[in-house]
Amino acid sequence: MRYFYRLWLSGMFLAASMSALQAKVVLPDILGDNMVLQQQTVVRLWGWAKPGVSVTAKPSWDDSVSRTQAGADGKWLLAVETPEADYTSHSLVISDGEEVTLQNILVGEVWFCSGQSNMEMPLAGFDNCPVEGANEAIATASEWKGIRMATIEKNGQLEPVDSCRGSWRVSCPAYAPRFGATAFFFARMMNRVLDVPVGIINCSWGGSTVEGWLPEEIVSQYPDIDLERDIRKEEPHDWWHYLSPTLMYNGMVRPLQNYTVKGFLWYQGESNVGKHDTYGERLKTMVELWRKEWRLGELPFYFVELAPYGSAEGLASAFLREAQHEAERLIPNSGVVCTNDLVEPYEAWNVHPKDKRSVGERLAYLALAKTYGLKGIKADSPTFRKMRVEGSEAILEFDHAEGGFSRVKDLEGFEMAGADRVFHRARAEVKGNCIHVVCGEIARPVAVRYAFRDYLPGNVSDLRGLPLVPFRTDRW
Repeated sequence: MRYFYRLWLSGMFLAASMSALQAKVVLPDILGDNMVLQQQTVVRLWGWAKPGVSVTAKPSWDDSVSRTQAGADGKWLLAVETPEADYTSHSLVISDGEEVTLQNILVGEVWFCSGQSNMEMPLAGFDNCPVEGANEAIATASEWKGIRMATIEKNGQLEPVDSCRGSWRVSCPAYAPRFGATAFFFARMMNRVLDVPVGIINCSWGGSTVEGWLPEEIVSQYPDIDLERDIRKEEPHDWWHYLSPTLMYNGMVRPLQNYTVKGFLWYQGESNVGKHDTYGERLKTMVELWRKEWRLGELPFYFVELAPYGSAEGLASAFLREAQHEAERLIPNSGVVCTNDLVEPYEAWNVHPKDKRSVGERLAYLALAKTYGLKGIKADSPTFRKMRVEGSEAILEFDHAEGGFSRVKDLEGFEMAGADRVFHRARAEVKGNCIHVVCGEIARPVAVRYAFRDYLPGNVSDLRGLPLVPFRTDRW
């Protein structure tokens, strides 16, 4: 069966290539009107033309002309230098003898956003899942004239392909409802602080696993993955299953790797709950591969911790959150934002919490502080460092907790266990920069946990409002 799908796909792309060879230069959807190009660098442009023909690119911002020659397969790739960012509307003429003119181009900062439904989730929301503040964000979208977004259409493929659909849109009420909410709020904060145009490529697929964004040569080595078994081939109208491995990489990542970006944003993990033992290494593998294939060095990778979701007794997503923070330590030039405080009690069983603005802004704080080097912006949440026991009291020390915490009494979310490994609700208070934890049922503490359940929001944050990262001191 898989052979016939490959044969069908080969025929489709051969037909598309033949069409391109009979016409003027053909560009991928992502290269078009309204796009944002990365500033002060050499950006790549690519497409298809007649074999051997000379292809040129002439931007409006200077007098340069870049040239290349289409290969025997009609493919071409060339490079263009970009100026410093501003709000000037530029044009770009690409020609193989016949000109194609791209209009209303901005030069600024470009970020590639990916993951599953919480990154895909548009400002308009999903059924019964709203985005907080969406109507205001949509109504005022035209204020953000420097923000552009390209939303990539779902394009699952059994083999790597060269193209996918997804063109650039300006920020305005007509288009904003389809803008990914987290990415849009990230772009707003970046635009406000840097005062340069911001372009977002939102390449997400709800329900996808990390294995969906990796190629076959890697995923086929994983002992828990059987490609023949795990790739769902359904009816033509719903051909590509969101849980299938490799399909998103083949159809949505591979076609975009020539687009020059500043960094990656990632919001995913729900579909890997239960597979926390492999998640960190596989996410690290994905980042290493993407960086290698984009050929832009060690691009920053900032991602989002799973919000509290599910049973107050469950631990599966708690383990996945832990794996996410372990992945941050495995991946150079990365950062993860904590979301433990961004849910309401009624959202315990809603995997799409409404507060996407805070998520996007926390991602922006990471980028502004770590990638752009802006001083004074705090980006790292307080994290557990070590515990010592004095009598019946556990004393906890933390990193990134300069100045202490937002409260000294009535700290919620702490549990303690003794030698029997049974956890009980515990009392906690701040003394200096440490948190002291006691529990009436336990005379000699052995382990402490904070917010370490599927759904257990805490109420501890630092002086900037960044929440304490969930943790456990044990490895039971």
